[in-house]
Amino acid sequence: MKLLLVASDPAEFPGLFLHCRQMRKPGVQAHWSRAGLLGPHEVLLVANGAGPKRAAAAVDSALASFHPDAIVSMGFCGALDPSLAIADIVVATTIFDGGRAFAPHSPVANGPHHLGPICSIDRVANTADEKSRLYSTGAIAVEMEAAGVAQRAQTLGLPFFCVKAVTDLAGETMANDFNAVLRSDGRFDTIGILASSLRHPWVRLPELFRLRSRSLLAARSLGEFIADCRF
Repeated sequence: MKLLLVASDPAEFPGLFLHCRQMRKPGVQAHWSRAGLLGPHEVLLVANGAGPKRAAAAVDSALASFHPDAIVSMGFCGALDPSLAIADIVVATTIFDGGRAFAPHSPVANGPHHLGPICSIDRVANTADEKSRLYSTGAIAVEMEAAGVAQRAQTLGLPFFCVKAVTDLAGETMANDFNAVLRSDGRFDTIGILASSLRHPWVRLPELFRLRSRSLLAARSLGEFIADCRF
C-alpha cells in the first residue's frame, strides 16, 4: 500500500523515522518531505505548515508525483477531554469543521489509544475556556490540519485516517500567543516567539521548554503507534 502522511511540521515525524527505511528526499513542492518504506508500505511524508489550507496544498503537491492508496493526517493535538494526558494517542472517528463533518477510517491498532471526534480549526486553541467550549461540541481533541486533508481525500475518493498525539492539556491556558506569530505560509515565526517570550521570561520561556519536551514525547508515541497500525 502507498500511504501519504501529512503533518504541519517536520517535528511531528521523528518518532516515525525510527521505523522507516530507505528514506530520501523526493521532488515535492512543499516545505518539507521525505519518501521511504514503513513496513510493507511505500510512504510519502509531507509537512507544509499549519492550518487546513496548507494541509490541503500538501496533498495537492504530493499528488504530482505520488499516487496514494490512502491518506493519513498525523501530528500533534490539544486535549479537550480532561482525561487525556500528554503523548496520548487520539484516533478520530469524526472530524468537525464548523458546519461540516468528515468520517475517517480507523486503522487496526494494538497500541493504546482514544477514539473520538476531533475538532479541526484554523487557529491554535490557546485558552482553557476555548477548549472547554470546543469540548461541549462532543470533540475530545483539537487540531488545525485534518479538515483540509479530509476534504482532499473525499474529493479524490481515497480512504482517510486521522491520528494525533496530545501536546497540551484541556485545562491549560498558554502564556505564549502562538496565533500572533503564525505566518501566512503556515509556519510559526521563531524569532517572534522568542522575542515575545523574553518580555515575560519567567512564564513564557519555561512554557516553550515544556512544549518542546512534550513534543518529543508525543512524536515518539505517534511514530510507535502508526508503525504498528494496519491501514
